[in-house]
Amino acid sequence: MTVTADSTTVGFVGLGIMGRSMAGHLQAAGYALHVYTRTRSSAQDLLDAGAVWHDSPGEVAANADVVITMVGYPADVEQVYLEPGGIVERARSGAILIDMTTSEPSLAARIAEAAAAKGVKALDAPVSGGDVGAREARLSIMVGGDEDAFDDVLPLFELMGKNIVLQGPAGAGQHTKACNQIVVTGNMLGATEALVYARRAGLDPKRVLESIGAGAAASFLLNNLGPKMLDGDFAPGFFVHHFIKDMGIAIAEAERLGFDLPGVKTALAKYEKLVDMGCREDGTQALIKAYED
Repeated sequence: MTVTADSTTVGFVGLGIMGRSMAGHLQAAGYALHVYTRTRSSAQDLLDAGAVWHDSPGEVAANADVVITMVGYPADVEQVYLEPGGIVERARSGAILIDMTTSEPSLAARIAEAAAAKGVKALDAPVSGGDVGAREARLSIMVGGDEDAFDDVLPLFELMGKNIVLQGPAGAGQHTKACNQIVVTGNMLGATEALVYARRAGLDPKRVLESIGAGAAASFLLNNLGPKMLDGDFAPGFFVHHFIKDMGIAIAEAERLGFDLPGVKTALAKYEKLVDMGCREDGTQALIKAYED
């Protein structure tokens, strides 16, 4: 398949905090866009700019050469792809299906197998970078699946991200995202504990950030979410409940592979406390509340 704005129709399912921006980049590049999301109002800007609405993911698939999904949970992924009348069943011959949700490697492999039986190809391509990366089209995209399919849709990935790597066969993208989230959990714990420590020690935590944010402790999370923690800005760039889902996937996969993730389990317990505090819809930087409660 030669993917160009003149010849390729793109379907996009799931237009939340990140998906809406990602789809918008494709539309701005001239791709004809067919969309579905649970809350139609989330698609209104795209519809006003010419996107075509459909009443189900399967209808999107029936009208697109490439279908991209960015939904919430593995159960959502399984539903939109594998249920009767879903994306796989209704996909056009020769289509390429791309799930960019953070999901389970085994589910990615099942979708790829079902797609192949239908005569289409499927890629798992979870992303990292949050709402800012989605808005600025600089996501890191981790891809698993067929190399030819990856090469075909690379022009689409390049409109949404800056670091795009084919990691291996179906499921490899999801395994790589699990690695990403393992690192993120450690960074979130370290950044939060450092700022709480600074406050307890009587320091000005913003001054502390100036120093440690330019040294060996520097990280994207520290320098971008640290100030938000201190300002009490807990607006979501990435929801607490989605991060809990990601940590659960990593822990389950690690157990299947025969080892433990004690750091991730520590972070998970803290984030589950946030849910108990009513912070399910906050951004991940709300972790500081669990320490200061």
